Parts: sequence; structure tokens; C-alpha cells
Amino acid sequence: MKRYFPMTVLASAILAGCASTSITSDDVEKAYQSINSAQLAEHIKVLASDEFGGRAPSSKGEELTLAYLTEQFKALGYQPGNGDSFLQEVPLVSLEADPNMVLTIGGKDYEYKKDMVMGSSRISAQQSIKDSELVFVGYGVNAPEYNWNDYEGLDVEGKTVVMLVNDPGFATKDPALFTGDAMTYYGRWTYKYEEASRQGAAGAIIIHETAPASYPWSVVENSWSGEQFGFQKENNNMDRVAVEGWVTTDVAKELFTKAGLDFDTMKANAAKGAYHVDMGDLTASVTVNNTIKKSISYNFIATLPGSEKPDEHVIYSAHWDHLGTDKTRKGDQIYNGAHDNATGTAGLIEVAEAFTSLPKHPSRSMTFLAVTAEEQGLLGSKYYAANPVIPAKNTVANINMDSLNLLGKVKDISVVGIGKSEMDTLLETAAKAQDRTVSGDPKPSSGGYYRSDHFAFANMGVPAMYAGGGSVAFDEETATYRKRMSLVLRGCYHQPCDRYRDEWDLSGAVQDLQLFYQVGFDISEREEWPKWNESSEFQRK
Repeated sequence: MKRYFPMTVLASAILAGCASTSITSDDVEKAYQSINSAQLAEHIKVLASDEFGGRAPSSKGEELTLAYLTEQFKALGYQPGNGDSFLQEVPLVSLEADPNMVLTIGGKDYEYKKDMVMGSSRISAQQSIKDSELVFVGYGVNAPEYNWNDYEGLDVEGKTVVMLVNDPGFATKDPALFTGDAMTYYGRWTYKYEEASRQGAAGAIIIHETAPASYPWSVVENSWSGEQFGFQKENNNMDRVAVEGWVTTDVAKELFTKAGLDFDTMKANAAKGAYHVDMGDLTASVTVNNTIKKSISYNFIATLPGSEKPDEHVIYSAHWDHLGTDKTRKGDQIYNGAHDNATGTAGLIEVAEAFTSLPKHPSRSMTFLAVTAEEQGLLGSKYYAANPVIPAKNTVANINMDSLNLLGKVKDISVVGIGKSEMDTLLETAAKAQDRTVSGDPKPSSGGYYRSDHFAFANMGVPAMYAGGGSVAFDEETATYRKRMSLVLRGCYHQPCDRYRDEWDLSGAVQDLQLFYQVGFDISEREEWPKWNESSEFQRK
């Protein structure tokens, strides 16, 4: 069946090319169909192979990944995106906490990984808190626009704040409170440590709960232990709290009981309004010994110059990194990161190749950005946003790919952060040609719009789209497969079992990549730039 193309887009493409070779609907369709499962699978297999060792920043796996991307994009005829280089330096520092630590509270020692994970963002060989008073600060939020300040009237200097994960909207499901079930940035762990630091606290502890965090304790164990990367800074991050970390729900309940408080009651109070309470005579002590390594990692950037407006860029992004190799682990030590995010990185190559199969370049430049250290707090994209190779004023839009759909074809497509920009309308038009509908954020409580690399572009004022997958299976056979495979994928998130599997159904990933190609092409050929909706918190600077 031949797809329907909006006449306005086709007319623009033809007019743009009338001086030389025109791009016809058949050309667009041929490029669209060039995206296929077989090629996508081969790229994923390479990137997620044991040889690449889990693609940790500043590792042999990074060298192999960057070499592979360079080889692929050169072969497609793309130009270096950063002057004469495909790479952008990202100065990093890794801090690896010695796991032989204990957190002592109320006369009891709590065990690393089993009960807690502690660390320090300060670039220092040793940081500690000693007999630091504990204060429960609810959600640890200071949000003037929501008339909410858990720290109001509180002096936390020298103290350790204990707080809940996510934000009050998740707890109450009240759409009038923050944004209801949809997490705001105030619910992110990154924000909570940042705010505790601004308030002058000595330590910051987040209470892990699976539902509001959107991941189990095993993710905390694996993601916040081992090497933790940050930026090299002149102040060595000494403006951060000395110690930051997580405790399990069971530990938290025990601590509240020791303080003469009921955890469930305190949690309920924290959702009703700005809240804090001293935790009796409880104090915390822990020493973090860090191994420090400074290194250079890299973002990868390649460009296909536009035929009419080469200074205007549509940027596709994905993170190439994962968690690397944990040699202290028994059994499988490699976090291959096949789903997260070899799929998205492979997707960049597939979409890039589709544009080169057109008889002429799209009107605007197509730029492909594979960023480092996403798993460490979106560091690569944050660095790019602070040091953009392509200024925001020349960046038309961003399309981000993180963990593609491996659950087969669907009748809808989910949009994380739906309603923020006109990108939704463009996606809806492209999806209609696939007989698909646009559905909302599948899990708004996880705050997905603030958890991947498009967020950096949004903060630059660039309309950014993060979409993929869906919930309505194409047929009964696919529905059966989805039930089985979704359990596997969920259980392998940030685990060594996230590796390539021949049983994966990549047809859904291909569906989405074809949409991403189509949306990028449509943006290239239309006169107007996509805009943020008025209700969005992001606008052009």
C-alpha cells in the first residue's frame, strides 16, 4: 500500500528542488522504505557486542563506538559536524567510591548496596558526614511557581536532609498539584541533590520507592555504584553536599520508627503541603573514599548539508553510552546496553542513511548527534547545550531516540511530554500515513521528558520531540509477544541481561524510525519552524 503524503510538504519539496533535481513523492517513499530491520539489527549487534564492553565513557568501548560511528557516517557521505572533526570534547571526571563503607544511623550500620548507596559529587579523595542531624524535608522541593517550599524557615547547614522521590503530584494524582501524575523536574533525583546543596545541607538522602522512582532498587545498586562521571570544574564541585545517596524503603521505615515517627503518616503529610520535621536525635555518619580520574570523552556529530538552507539544522540525537563493565560482579560483568541505547544509536545510522538515498539533500541540514554520559545525568547533552556546535538560533528542531520499540508493530505512537510543541502535530500527520494514532505519555509519573537528551535542547529553547512505541498491538500474535518480551525488557533495564536477542521483533522500531525520518524531512521542507505551545514551560530564548 502506498502511503499518503501531505500535499503541502510535497509541493514545498518540489518547489525547493525546481532549480535542479526535484524530490518526488516516490523519492521520499523509497528513502522511507530503505529503513529496515536487517540493517538495524546488524548495527545493534556491533554496538552491544561484548567487544564494546558496555560502552562506558572514556573506555576502550568508547573508542570502538566512535570509530564505528565515524566509519558509518563517512561511508554515507556525511561531513564532520564540528569543523573538520566528527567529535566534540567533553571533559569529564570519574569518581569511584570505595564500596567498603558503612552508613551509621541510630547506632546501626547499614550495608552498601544492600541497604544504601552513598557517594560524593565533590572532586575529592575523601568526603564525610559525622553525627549529622537528620531532617525529613518531604519532597525536598522549593518551587515558587507552585507556591511550595519544603525548606521554608529551615536552616539545614551541617544537617542531612532525607526526602521522598518524585513530587507531590504523583502521590495525590491531583491535576491541580504540580502537574498531577506527570512528574516535573522537581521530582528528579538530580534536582533534589542540587536543591539540598543550594540550601547548604551537609548530606542528602533520597528514599527509594519503586513506583514513584519508576525503577527497582537494583537500578540504584547498578547505576549509582562504580564510576560516576561529572564535569571537570574549577571549584571541584565543592558547592555540592558532601555526601549524597539513597536508602531502601525498609531502611527508611526503620529510621522513622527510631525517630518516633510513622513513615506512612509523614509521607501523607508531605503530599498535603510544604513540610519538614526533625527526625529526633538521629544522626548520620559515613565516609566516602573516592578514586578520581580525569578524562576526555566525546560527543559524535555529523552533518548532511542542506541544499537550500544549510545554516538551518534539524538535529537527531541519541546517547551512545551505557554502564560499561563491572569487574567486581560475579557472573556476567558486561552491561551491554543493547536496548538502552544501542538501539537508538543504530537508529541514528538508519535514519541518516535514508536521507542520503534522496536524489538531492533536504532543504535544511540534517545533523546527527550521538552524546556521551547520558547514564551519568545527561552530561553529554548538557555539555553540548552549554557549548553548542550549532547555535540555538540555527537549530530548527530536535528529534531524540532513546531505547527503541522492541515489542513489535503497534497502532499508536506514544509521545513523552505530549502537548509541549507543534512537533506533536507533525508527528500526527506522519503517523496517519501509517494508519497510526498519537497517544499520550505512557508513564507520565516517570518524568520521561526530563530524563533523556532532548531535555538539553528544550532548555536551549529548541522544540524537542521524544516519542516511540505504543500500547495497542498490531494483531493478536504481536500482543502475545509483547506480554512476554515486555517482562524481559523491564527486568533487564540497567542489568547485564540487556543484550541483543535474535527473538526481538524490530518491526515496531522500524515503524518509529520511518516516522522520525518523515517528521525530519517535513520540517526541512516547510517554511515555518516548529513552535512551542503557549502552555509549555519551554520557549525560544
